[in-house]
Amino acid sequence: MNILEARNITKTYDGHTALSDLSLDIPQGSVYGLLGPNGAGKTSFIRIINQITAPDSGEIILNGSPLQRDDIYTIGYLPEERGLYKKMKVGEQAMYLAMLKGLSASEAKAKLKHWFEKFEIQGWWNKKVEELSKGMAQKIQFIVTVVHDPKLLIFDEPFSGFDPINTELIKQEIKNLNENGATIIFSTHRMESVEEICNHIALINQSKKVLEGSVKEIKEKYRSNTFKVELHNTKNSIKLSDAFEVLENTHSSGYLNLKVKLKDGDSPNRLVQEVSPFGDIYHLEEVIPTVNDIFIKTVETTV
Repeated sequence: MNILEARNITKTYDGHTALSDLSLDIPQGSVYGLLGPNGAGKTSFIRIINQITAPDSGEIILNGSPLQRDDIYTIGYLPEERGLYKKMKVGEQAMYLAMLKGLSASEAKAKLKHWFEKFEIQGWWNKKVEELSKGMAQKIQFIVTVVHDPKLLIFDEPFSGFDPINTELIKQEIKNLNENGATIIFSTHRMESVEEICNHIALINQSKKVLEGSVKEIKEKYRSNTFKVELHNTKNSIKLSDAFEVLENTHSSGYLNLKVKLKDGDSPNRLVQEVSPFGDIYHLEEVIPTVNDIFIKTVETTV
């Protein structure tokens, strides 16, 4: 079941096509990575979901029905460009933003108290936003994004401004929210985060979708039957039969490291048979493409 479906979304600005006939299916309960180079159209799509702007044509379906104005209460959006008022006190502003999402004053205060205690930032309540560092302000922005328990959360570069410790803190909270039933749309340039968090991805390039599916299925599609082999007690180099393409061949401190591509249909057993006479097999593993590898390859082939 999909929580959100985009159907043939097109959006132009002053003659520039930001999105061209874009269709996406975002499964309920997924962590969905929305990927693409700068200017690909990701932010335009996110703004349409949040009804900040409207598509020229096409439709957004949320929970089986066309997107409605009141759906904003079931969505949480953390934009890349943050929007806290610098002169307001943290607690006053957090209360205001929580109540804009439909919470009563008592509900907002109780939920904010929970999150402030969880992040150990109770002492920030009466500080002005301008007194906070960028990372501190980011924590407040994260809290007001999730405080109303939205079923759909959209994070645009959520780790911007965080040090490694707080990046891990927010990453874990995103995982917790997903485990507790929230669907996450996750837009970022940090491919290592996509690899760790996302189970579905879509790649947009030059306003069009060029790739979509589960991370597992996409990685399977991009497998190239390539293996790394590490041999011990061997000569500096070996020569393999024409059945194998040696992509890398390096020797260091008695170890020979090979990166070998097998022909279609060949199994790693044949590779083991081929290299074992030349030394002891210390390590053998398949080279599985990373999301970053797939990202680069797909963008390069669709330019």
